[in-house]
Amino acid sequence: MAHAMLRARRAPGRGDDRGAVAVEFALIVPILVLLVFGIISYGYMLSFRQAVSQAAAEGARAAAISASSTSDAQRAAAARAAITDALGSYGVTCTGSGVGSSALTRSGEGNVGSCTVERTSCEGNSCFKVTIAYDYEDHPLLPSLYTDVVLPDTLTYSTEVRVS
Repeated sequence: MAHAMLRARRAPGRGDDRGAVAVEFALIVPILVLLVFGIISYGYMLSFRQAVSQAAAEGARAAAISASSTSDAQRAAAARAAITDALGSYGVTCTGSGVGSSALTRSGEGNVGSCTVERTSCEGNSCFKVTIAYDYEDHPLLPSLYTDVVLPDTLTYSTEVRVS
């Protein structure tokens, strides 16, 4: 009985607000969904960017620590194997042979960038330089609405290591 009396005392002209809440929810949800998926896309790109940086460092290290009797082509092959190992979880491989530029490929997409392994001179020493460039704008890892807005066009990292 008390419950019925409370209902009867509602202010005049105030109807049920449930419809307004549903409309407000319908207007806000798409914005929240875009925001959440944007955060996921950007976070995954940052993870891949770190992996590309690590792959360049691992490739240069693999080329530099090879035995002194190892040819430059063998050092470059070791560098490419280290790059492929570091980026394997993303389906990215560094293909090619010999010293110089090679293709960076991704399973199902073909060529997605380049990986370069070359002998250089640094401060009077012999060095190996590894450069990885991934075309992220045309080959994002996740489908994204934000590729042209906030995600980078190309992820490029270069590492140079003195040969031991």
